[in-house]
Amino acid sequence: QVQLVESGGGSVQAGSSLRLSCVASGEPFDMLLLAWFRQAPGKEREFVAFINWSGSGIYYADSVKDRFTISRDNAKSTVYLQMSGLKPADTATYYCAADDARAYSTSPDAYDYWGQGTQVTVSS
Repeated sequence: QVQLVESGGGSVQAGSSLRLSCVASGEPFDMLLLAWFRQAPGKEREFVAFINWSGSGIYYADSVKDRFTISRDNAKSTVYLQMSGLKPADTATYYCAADDARAYSTSPDAYDYWGQGTQVTVSS
């Protein structure tokens, strides 16, 4: 079992930056594929980014590429999502997800472990 706890959400103006953090416990952190998803009211959960166990494999959704950066600190069992150039369309609950399989995936169905979510609201 893996427990994930997100933090760092908030309400900001368009163009601002935020950094989300997600601390994991319960399994060796450096064995986990980690991802961020988001879900806006009335919409399906949407892939944002993933990072592999070493940090050498990273992939972003087109909607956030060049604005968001995913990273991990294995010594702190923490994955980050640095968000810049925020837009109102980025408003959503952001979820950290983890999986101990070796296959990369952008589908939420592939991830076994989820955090409780942290709200990000961007006003124009």
